[in-house]
Amino acid sequence: MPTDGLAHLSSEVLSSQSSAMYQFNKYYSECVQARKAAVAKTVREVCKVVQDILKEVEVQEPRVISSLTECNGRFEGLEVLSPTEFEVVLYLNQMGEFNFVDDGTIPGCSVLKLSDGRKRSMSLWIEFITASGYLSARKMRAKLQTLCAQACDKSHYRDCVKMIGDTTEVRMWIRDRYVVQVTPSFRCAGVWPRSAAHWPVPGLGWPNPSLVAEVKAEGFDLLSKESQAIQSKQNSMEGDAWVLTFSEAESRLLYGGCRRRVLSILKTLRDRHLELPGSPVTSYHMKVRQLIIGRL
Repeated sequence: MPTDGLAHLSSEVLSSQSSAMYQFNKYYSECVQARKAAVAKTVREVCKVVQDILKEVEVQEPRVISSLTECNGRFEGLEVLSPTEFEVVLYLNQMGEFNFVDDGTIPGCSVLKLSDGRKRSMSLWIEFITASGYLSARKMRAKLQTLCAQACDKSHYRDCVKMIGDTTEVRMWIRDRYVVQVTPSFRCAGVWPRSAAHWPVPGLGWPNPSLVAEVKAEGFDLLSKESQAIQSKQNSMEGDAWVLTFSEAESRLLYGGCRRRVLSILKTLRDRHLELPGSPVTSYHMKVRQLIIGRL
């Protein structure tokens, strides 16, 4: 190809890239920022109600400590699932008396078993321990449901908040518009589960070894919530299992480059075009998509 042809091709490529970047930035400033502002306003409104309820829960149950706190204008301990659906992770104290059993028997889950030599009667969580010595995630949710229902009745916002029935999870309906799920959890920092030992896949080149070390040091959470693996097994040991989640590790992987910016655009596109009955496509799908191509 003649030199002038290459120059013309290069010019077209640069022009195309410049036009794409302009559209990218325009969409971000016009649509994404508007979504962020609307979500931030909703979060503040929702958190005001949830904090009031959790404050009463803490009074009734000292073993529960609310992690929903405002820091630098952001609320920690809350995840935005969609513009009208949120999850608050409620961290519990003292998991140390239990062994973390992660043998892959229940996909995506693990069980917590009373440590050898520890008597059930001596445990801080005695009423949630099964006869086999397992700390029951299901019993924990049932207790929190009762506490939240009582707190809703006492809350200053009792006229605009109510519990959602027909579920084993702790879910509240706020102002007839917003759904908030409160999930009991244990933080497992500095350890990495055996079921995730295959990560990262060798040969991809991303993430680099130092980032892998940071992510694994971040650890994971154990959540008391329903999952596809245990929904149909509520009368067996599987119903007492805890769901593994890697939210903090995933957030660490999204640092750098344009990853967070692209994720914000994907979430905006999802809210505008993929808000379908049954929510077949969630914001988490957008996050997974971004993590899969994160090395690019």
